[in-house]
Amino acid sequence: MSETIAFKPESLEQVHKIIARYPEGRQKSALIPVLHIAQKEFGGWLAVPVMDYVAELLNITPIEVYEVATFYTMFNMKPVGKYVLEVCRTGPCMLNGSDNILDHIRKKLNIKDGGTSEDGLFTLKPAECLGACGYAPMMQLGKFYHENLTIEKVDEILDLCRQGAIALD
Repeated sequence: MSETIAFKPESLEQVHKIIARYPEGRQKSALIPVLHIAQKEFGGWLAVPVMDYVAELLNITPIEVYEVATFYTMFNMKPVGKYVLEVCRTGPCMLNGSDNILDHIRKKLNIKDGGTSEDGLFTLKPAECLGACGYAPMMQLGKFYHENLTIEKVDEILDLCRQGAIALD
């Protein structure tokens, strides 16, 4: 990322509104929502220069940003595909076949966990509990949950993604 890192004016305005929610000296409280904006605006992942820029905006040290960004799995530390398939792999989902779903996606897209398909369209991220245990197995795609998954449903979702017919926001 050799170009200058800066939010678009409308994003920067949104960042300043978020920062203003917190008392003076407590701007670090805005870190997670600002990182979400940064990730969305700068290609779906958080490069070091982007995290440094966020640190500067919030008047905190870069390590404070790195600590948060690397802790939460919702933040990507490397480039990802347009569609990030976060498949739950904890208890209830595993008991209902999430291992089979993960294996199917790995084989169908020829990718490993954390990997991106050759066409750059899909990234597979096995996830810890996504809080939809009653609808297992499930997968998060963008901000939407796809529940009660079967191999057939997964194939349909992947086909719809390839057609650009799946919303992420």
